[in-house]
Parts: sequence; C-alpha cells; structure tokens
Amino acid sequence: MDKPFKDSKYKDFLKDVKERIYKAQYEALKQVNRELIELYWDIGRIIAEKQKEHGWGKSVVQNLAKDLQKEFPGIKGFSVDNLWRMRKFYLRYKDNEKLAPLVQEISWAKNIVIKIGDFKPEYAGKMQFYLSAINDRVKLKGENPSIGIIVCKGKNRTIVEYALKDVNKPIGVSTYTIKKTLPKQLSRYLPSSKELAESILDYKMKLHNSRDMIL
Repeated sequence: MDKPFKDSKYKDFLKDVKERIYKAQYEALKQVNRELIELYWDIGRIIAEKQKEHGWGKSVVQNLAKDLQKEFPGIKGFSVDNLWRMRKFYLRYKDNEKLAPLVQEISWAKNIVIKIGDFKPEYAGKMQFYLSAINDRVKLKGENPSIGIIVCKGKNRTIVEYALKDVNKPIGVSTYTIKKTLPKQLSRYLPSSKELAESILDYKMKLHNSRDMIL
C-alpha cells in the first residue's frame, strides 16, 4: 500500500493544483458574466430597435417578460423591470464607440470581485477605484451608488478593518467555500450550472439566428 505523502514538496504540489483549480473556476465565472452582459446588451438593443421600427409602446415589454419567463422558468432575470434596465443600458451607451465595449465588460447590478486567495489590503484600493469609475460612467439616473463586495477564500478581521478604515465607498469583504454539489435547500431556487450554461447558449443562438423571434 502506498504511503501518504506528507513532505513539503507534496504540500507545494497540492497547493499548486488547488490554485489552478480555483483559477479555472474564477475564469469560468468571469466568462459566464461576460456572456450574460452581452446577452442583456443584445436584448436591450433588440427591444429598442423593434419599438422604433414598429411603433410599439410599453406593453410589448410586459408581454415579452411574460413569454420569456414561461420559456425559461429557471432563469429569473427576465422580469419587466430588468428588461427596461436592459433597454436603458443599451440606449445610454450605444453611441459611445469607446465606452460601449468597456460597459459590456462590467458586472450588471453589483460589483463582486472574487479572489482565489486570502484578502489583501490592496484589494480595497482597487475596489474603491472600480466603484468610482462605475458610479461616474455606468450608473443610471435614479440608481443608488454601487456597492463593492470582495469575496476571498479567507480573511483576517484585523487586516480587513484597517484596510477599510479610511475608505469612503461601501465595500464589504466576505469569504467563500467551494462545494461539489449545490445545497439541497437552494437547489429548487437555482438552475444547475449545466442548465444555466445551456440556457444562455440556446438563447444566444436564437438571438443571432432570428432577431424577429423575440418580438
């Protein structure tokens, strides 16, 4: 029977593999976020274009929200309010050739930065910079200032307190735990990662293949 590895070389090896897995998970999450923002941008564009083309009013957005929620019951992002946000989002930035691509890379409702390691003081400064840029460039009229959430694998409470002591933006620091399966008490409220990925891919294909299908 093989003996368990306990030397420092194996510990370093294990750490490297774990870090690689965390990085892959983080990159996958960023990719999903980019796909969603692109999806929201496209929906907002199609709504605005079809309203202008056909002279449709507010009721078409209500009908669209109802039909999308029937078609995609596991995805809760297609409410009437969210569809109007998508339309406003597109209309505000569509004519700015330099800013529009940048806006599409920014998280939709809140700004969650996920780190694969423990919290570091410099994260607070970077988050404050992001919030200032988003509030100035992205926040829609009537919306509250953005809230920054830094999610790390671990944190030292004292370090967090000193890092945020003189920060003048609303920033929170939390930790995460990675589990292989979704907790049972949450599974009925959220689609699985496979279902979410399939729904996004299917919906993007429908949007690109037929712009007239939605409205």
